[in-house]
Amino acid sequence: MDTSPDHKALIAALPTDLRDRLTRLSNAKGLRHLALHLTAIAVTSTLIFTPLWPLALPAQGILLIFLFTLEHEATHRTPFASAALNDWVGRACGMVLILPFEWFRYFHLAHHRHTNLPGLDPELEGPKPETLPQWLLHVSGLPYWRAALVLVVSLALGRAKAPYLPDRAMPRMQTEARVMLLLYALAFATLGQALLWLWALPVLLGQPFLRLYLLAEHGDCPFVANMLENTRTTFTNRIVRFLAWNMPYHVEHHAYPSVPFHALPALHREVRAHLKVTAPGYASFTRSYLARRLKSQLSPSQD
Repeated sequence: MDTSPDHKALIAALPTDLRDRLTRLSNAKGLRHLALHLTAIAVTSTLIFTPLWPLALPAQGILLIFLFTLEHEATHRTPFASAALNDWVGRACGMVLILPFEWFRYFHLAHHRHTNLPGLDPELEGPKPETLPQWLLHVSGLPYWRAALVLVVSLALGRAKAPYLPDRAMPRMQTEARVMLLLYALAFATLGQALLWLWALPVLLGQPFLRLYLLAEHGDCPFVANMLENTRTTFTNRIVRFLAWNMPYHVEHHAYPSVPFHALPALHREVRAHLKVTAPGYASFTRSYLARRLKSQLSPSQD
Protein backbone atom coordinates (compact mmCIF):
# COMPACT_ATOMS: atom_id res chain seq x y z
CA MET A 1 0.00 0.00 0.00
CA ASP A 2 1.38 3.41 -1.02
CA THR A 3 1.71 5.57 2.12
CA SER A 4 3.68 8.40 0.50
CA PRO A 5 2.14 11.88 0.82
CA ASP A 6 0.13 13.52 -1.92
CA HIS A 7 1.11 16.99 -3.15
CA LYS A 8 -1.07 18.79 -0.59
CA ALA A 9 0.43 16.95 2.36
CA LEU A 10 3.92 17.36 0.95
CA ILE A 11 3.64 21.14 0.62
CA ALA A 12 1.87 21.49 3.98
CA ALA A 13 4.78 19.68 5.63
CA LEU A 14 7.29 22.30 4.49
CA PRO A 15 8.37 24.69 7.27
CA THR A 16 6.46 27.98 7.31
CA ASP A 17 9.58 30.12 6.91
CA LEU A 18 10.65 28.05 3.89
CA ARG A 19 7.23 28.45 2.28
CA ASP A 20 7.46 32.19 2.87
CA ARG A 21 10.84 32.32 1.12
CA LEU A 22 9.70 30.13 -1.77
CA THR A 23 6.64 32.27 -2.51
CA ARG A 24 8.40 35.64 -2.31
CA LEU A 25 7.87 37.52 -5.59
CA SER A 26 10.48 39.77 -7.20
CA ASN A 27 10.23 42.39 -9.92
CA ALA A 28 14.04 42.46 -10.18
CA LYS A 29 14.43 38.72 -10.83
CA GLY A 30 11.55 38.65 -13.28
CA LEU A 31 12.73 41.71 -15.20
CA ARG A 32 16.31 40.40 -15.32
CA HIS A 33 15.17 37.11 -16.84
CA LEU A 34 12.87 38.93 -19.26
CA ALA A 35 15.68 41.29 -20.29
CA LEU A 36 17.95 38.33 -21.10
CA HIS A 37 15.18 36.63 -23.08
CA LEU A 38 14.44 39.82 -25.05
CA THR A 39 18.15 40.43 -25.64
CA ALA A 40 18.44 36.97 -27.20
CA ILE A 41 15.46 37.79 -29.43
CA ALA A 42 17.12 41.07 -30.45
CA VAL A 43 20.28 39.18 -31.43
CA THR A 44 18.46 36.60 -33.56
CA SER A 45 16.31 39.36 -35.09
CA THR A 46 19.49 41.08 -36.27
CA LEU A 47 20.98 37.83 -37.58
CA ILE A 48 17.89 37.18 -39.71
CA PHE A 49 19.06 39.98 -42.01
CA THR A 50 22.52 38.47 -42.44
CA PRO A 51 23.82 35.39 -44.31
CA LEU A 52 23.17 33.44 -41.09
CA TRP A 53 19.40 33.75 -41.58
CA PRO A 54 18.82 29.96 -42.09
CA LEU A 55 20.05 29.40 -38.52
CA ALA A 56 18.58 32.58 -37.09
CA LEU A 57 15.00 31.92 -38.22
CA PRO A 58 14.40 28.75 -36.15
CA ALA A 59 16.37 30.20 -33.23
CA GLN A 60 14.14 33.28 -33.34
CA GLY A 61 11.10 31.03 -33.49
CA ILE A 62 12.12 29.03 -30.42
CA LEU A 63 12.79 32.20 -28.44
CA LEU A 64 9.44 33.70 -29.42
CA ILE A 65 7.36 30.57 -29.00
CA PHE A 66 8.72 29.85 -25.53
CA LEU A 67 7.27 33.14 -24.37
CA PHE A 68 4.32 30.80 -23.82
CA THR A 69 5.93 29.70 -20.57
CA LEU A 70 6.10 33.32 -19.43
CA GLU A 71 2.46 33.97 -20.39
CA HIS A 72 1.54 30.74 -18.62
CA GLU A 73 3.21 31.86 -15.41
CA ALA A 74 1.79 35.37 -15.72
CA THR A 75 -1.69 33.86 -15.34
CA HIS A 76 -0.57 33.02 -11.79
CA ARG A 77 0.84 36.55 -11.34
CA THR A 78 4.14 35.14 -10.10
CA PRO A 79 6.91 36.20 -12.55
CA PHE A 80 6.86 39.73 -11.08
CA ALA A 81 5.78 41.26 -7.79
CA SER A 82 3.61 43.79 -9.62
CA ALA A 83 0.18 42.42 -10.60
CA ALA A 84 -0.11 45.01 -13.38
CA LEU A 85 3.29 44.06 -14.79
CA ASN A 86 2.29 40.38 -14.80
CA ASP A 87 -0.91 41.18 -16.68
CA TRP A 88 0.63 43.46 -19.31
CA VAL A 89 3.56 41.13 -19.97
CA GLY A 90 1.06 38.28 -20.25
CA ARG A 91 -0.99 40.24 -22.78
CA ALA A 92 2.12 41.07 -24.83
CA CYS A 93 3.12 37.40 -24.92
CA GLY A 94 -0.43 36.56 -25.96
CA MET A 95 -0.07 38.84 -28.98
CA VAL A 96 3.09 37.00 -30.06
CA LEU A 97 1.44 33.60 -29.65
CA ILE A 98 -2.13 34.45 -30.80
CA LEU A 99 -3.18 33.31 -27.34
CA PRO A 100 -5.55 35.81 -25.66
CA PHE A 101 -4.31 36.33 -22.12
CA GLU A 102 -7.66 37.02 -20.47
CA TRP A 103 -9.12 33.80 -21.92
CA PHE A 104 -5.99 31.80 -21.13
CA ARG A 105 -6.09 32.84 -17.48
CA TYR A 106 -9.42 31.03 -16.97
CA PHE A 107 -8.46 28.09 -19.18
CA HIS A 108 -5.27 27.58 -17.22
CA LEU A 109 -6.96 28.01 -13.84
CA ALA A 110 -9.35 25.19 -14.79
CA HIS A 111 -6.37 23.08 -15.86
CA HIS A 112 -4.72 23.55 -12.46
CA ARG A 113 -7.94 22.92 -10.59
CA HIS A 114 -8.65 19.66 -12.45
CA THR A 115 -5.24 18.57 -13.73
CA ASN A 116 -5.41 15.49 -15.98
CA LEU A 117 -8.97 14.63 -14.93
CA PRO A 118 -11.02 13.64 -18.01
CA GLY A 119 -14.16 15.71 -18.48
CA LEU A 120 -12.86 18.48 -16.22
CA ASP A 121 -9.36 19.45 -17.40
CA PRO A 122 -9.78 21.59 -20.56
CA GLU A 123 -6.35 20.49 -21.77
CA LEU A 124 -7.85 17.02 -22.31
CA GLU A 125 -10.59 18.31 -24.62
CA GLY A 126 -8.27 17.56 -27.51
CA PRO A 127 -6.99 13.95 -27.30
CA LYS A 128 -3.27 13.28 -27.16
CA PRO A 129 -1.82 11.83 -30.39
CA GLU A 130 -2.05 8.04 -30.39
CA THR A 131 -0.57 7.16 -33.80
CA LEU A 132 2.53 8.31 -35.64
CA PRO A 133 0.52 10.37 -38.20
CA GLN A 134 -1.43 12.00 -35.36
CA TRP A 135 1.82 12.75 -33.55
CA LEU A 136 3.39 14.31 -36.64
CA LEU A 137 0.35 16.51 -37.18
CA HIS A 138 0.29 17.50 -33.52
CA VAL A 139 3.98 18.35 -33.42
CA SER A 140 3.72 20.37 -36.66
CA GLY A 141 1.75 22.96 -34.70
CA LEU A 142 -0.77 23.42 -37.51
CA PRO A 143 -3.77 22.35 -35.37
CA TYR A 144 -2.66 24.88 -32.76
CA TRP A 145 -2.58 27.80 -35.20
CA ARG A 146 -5.98 26.90 -36.61
CA ALA A 147 -7.49 26.64 -33.13
CA ALA A 148 -5.84 29.91 -32.07
CA LEU A 149 -7.28 31.85 -35.00
CA VAL A 150 -10.74 30.36 -34.47
CA LEU A 151 -10.55 31.23 -30.77
CA VAL A 152 -9.62 34.88 -31.30
CA VAL A 153 -12.39 35.40 -33.85
CA SER A 154 -14.92 33.59 -31.65
CA LEU A 155 -13.97 35.73 -28.66
CA ALA A 156 -14.18 38.91 -30.75
CA LEU A 157 -17.68 37.93 -31.85
CA GLY A 158 -18.69 37.01 -28.30
CA ARG A 159 -19.31 33.39 -29.27
CA ALA A 160 -16.67 31.60 -27.18
CA LYS A 161 -18.37 29.57 -24.46
CA ALA A 162 -16.97 27.09 -21.95
CA PRO A 163 -17.86 26.01 -18.40
CA TYR A 164 -14.68 27.60 -17.03
CA LEU A 165 -15.34 31.04 -18.60
CA PRO A 166 -17.31 33.26 -16.18
CA ASP A 167 -19.94 35.52 -17.72
CA ARG A 168 -18.52 38.55 -15.90
CA ALA A 169 -15.23 38.16 -17.79
CA MET A 170 -16.75 37.86 -21.27
CA PRO A 171 -16.74 41.63 -22.07
CA ARG A 172 -13.07 41.85 -21.08
CA MET A 173 -12.16 38.83 -23.21
CA GLN A 174 -14.15 40.17 -26.14
CA THR A 175 -12.43 43.55 -25.95
CA GLU A 176 -8.98 41.96 -25.79
CA ALA A 177 -9.68 39.77 -28.83
CA ARG A 178 -10.93 42.74 -30.85
CA VAL A 179 -7.86 44.78 -29.93
CA MET A 180 -5.63 41.86 -30.93
CA LEU A 181 -7.27 41.58 -34.36
CA LEU A 182 -6.94 45.33 -34.88
CA LEU A 183 -3.26 45.31 -33.90
CA TYR A 184 -2.53 42.34 -36.19
CA ALA A 185 -4.17 44.16 -39.10
CA LEU A 186 -2.24 47.37 -38.42
CA ALA A 187 1.04 45.51 -37.97
CA PHE A 188 0.77 43.63 -41.26
CA ALA A 189 -0.40 46.76 -43.08
CA THR A 190 2.59 48.79 -41.89
CA LEU A 191 5.35 46.22 -41.30
CA GLY A 192 4.35 43.54 -43.81
CA GLN A 193 7.54 41.89 -45.00
CA ALA A 194 9.55 42.59 -41.83
CA LEU A 195 6.81 41.01 -39.72
CA LEU A 196 6.81 37.98 -41.98
CA TRP A 197 10.53 37.39 -41.42
CA LEU A 198 10.75 38.45 -37.79
CA TRP A 199 7.56 36.85 -36.47
CA ALA A 200 5.32 34.80 -38.78
CA LEU A 201 7.91 32.44 -40.28
CA PRO A 202 9.90 32.04 -37.04
CA VAL A 203 6.89 31.09 -34.89
CA LEU A 204 5.82 28.51 -37.47
CA LEU A 205 9.29 26.98 -37.21
CA GLY A 206 9.41 27.25 -33.43
CA GLN A 207 5.99 25.83 -32.62
CA PRO A 208 7.01 22.14 -33.02
CA PHE A 209 9.59 22.55 -30.24
CA LEU A 210 6.90 23.89 -27.90
CA ARG A 211 4.53 21.05 -28.84
CA LEU A 212 7.20 18.48 -27.93
CA TYR A 213 7.92 20.29 -24.68
CA LEU A 214 4.26 20.55 -23.65
CA LEU A 215 3.51 16.93 -24.45
CA ALA A 216 5.97 15.90 -21.74
CA GLU A 217 4.18 17.88 -19.02
CA HIS A 218 1.26 15.46 -18.62
CA GLY A 219 1.50 12.99 -21.50
CA ASP A 220 1.16 9.36 -20.35
CA CYS A 221 0.59 10.45 -16.75
CA PRO A 222 -2.18 8.77 -14.68
CA PHE A 223 -5.66 10.34 -14.63
CA VAL A 224 -5.60 11.04 -10.90
CA ALA A 225 -5.84 14.13 -8.69
CA ASN A 226 -2.41 13.82 -7.05
CA MET A 227 -0.02 16.30 -8.72
CA LEU A 228 2.91 14.04 -7.84
CA GLU A 229 1.45 11.46 -10.24
CA ASN A 230 -0.49 13.36 -12.91
CA THR A 231 2.38 15.69 -13.86
CA ARG A 232 5.94 15.10 -15.02
CA THR A 233 9.16 16.90 -14.12
CA THR A 234 11.69 16.64 -16.93
CA PHE A 235 15.39 16.92 -16.17
CA THR A 236 17.09 19.02 -18.79
CA ASN A 237 19.91 21.51 -19.34
CA ARG A 238 20.19 25.13 -18.28
CA ILE A 239 19.39 26.49 -21.73
CA VAL A 240 16.02 24.74 -21.87
CA ARG A 241 15.25 25.69 -18.27
CA PHE A 242 16.06 29.32 -19.13
CA LEU A 243 13.89 29.30 -22.27
CA ALA A 244 11.01 27.67 -20.38
CA TRP A 245 11.29 29.89 -17.31
CA ASN A 246 12.08 26.83 -15.14
CA MET A 247 8.77 25.17 -16.02
CA PRO A 248 10.44 21.79 -16.70
CA TYR A 249 10.10 21.61 -12.90
CA HIS A 250 6.46 20.99 -13.68
CA VAL A 251 5.43 18.75 -10.79
CA GLU A 252 6.82 21.40 -8.48
CA HIS A 253 4.86 24.12 -10.25
CA HIS A 254 1.58 22.18 -10.08
CA ALA A 255 2.09 21.13 -6.48
CA TYR A 256 2.76 24.72 -5.39
CA PRO A 257 1.72 27.17 -8.15
CA SER A 258 2.29 30.29 -6.04
CA VAL A 259 6.05 29.66 -6.19
CA PRO A 260 7.63 31.95 -8.83
CA PHE A 261 9.85 30.57 -11.59
CA HIS A 262 13.10 31.64 -9.92
CA ALA A 263 12.31 29.64 -6.75
CA LEU A 264 11.29 26.40 -8.48
CA PRO A 265 14.84 24.94 -8.36
CA ALA A 266 14.85 25.45 -4.58
CA LEU A 267 11.43 23.81 -4.27
CA HIS A 268 12.66 20.94 -6.43
CA ARG A 269 15.50 20.28 -4.00
CA GLU A 270 12.96 19.98 -1.18
CA VAL A 271 10.55 17.59 -2.91
CA ARG A 272 12.70 15.65 -5.39
CA ALA A 273 12.64 12.45 -3.34
CA HIS A 274 8.83 12.38 -3.58
CA LEU A 275 8.49 12.86 -7.35
CA LYS A 276 6.72 9.90 -8.94
CA VAL A 277 6.82 10.79 -12.66
CA THR A 278 10.00 12.16 -14.22
CA ALA A 279 11.93 11.94 -17.48
CA PRO A 280 15.68 12.24 -18.01
CA GLY A 281 15.18 14.61 -20.94
CA TYR A 282 12.74 15.62 -23.68
CA ALA A 283 14.34 13.38 -26.28
CA SER A 284 14.04 10.44 -23.88
CA PHE A 285 10.39 11.20 -23.16
CA THR A 286 9.61 11.50 -26.88
CA ARG A 287 11.28 8.17 -27.66
CA SER A 288 9.31 6.44 -24.89
CA TYR A 289 6.05 8.11 -25.91
CA LEU A 290 6.40 7.00 -29.53
CA ALA A 291 7.71 3.54 -28.63
CA ARG A 292 4.65 2.78 -26.52
CA ARG A 293 2.30 3.77 -29.31
CA LEU A 294 4.19 1.97 -32.06
CA LYS A 295 4.32 -1.16 -29.92
CA SER A 296 0.56 -1.05 -29.32
CA GLN A 297 -0.08 -0.63 -33.05
CA LEU A 298 2.17 -3.52 -33.99
CA SER A 299 1.13 -5.96 -31.27
CA PRO A 300 -2.22 -7.03 -32.81
CA SER A 301 -0.50 -8.16 -36.01
CA GLN A 302 2.02 -10.16 -33.99
CA ASP A 303 -0.63 -12.15 -32.07
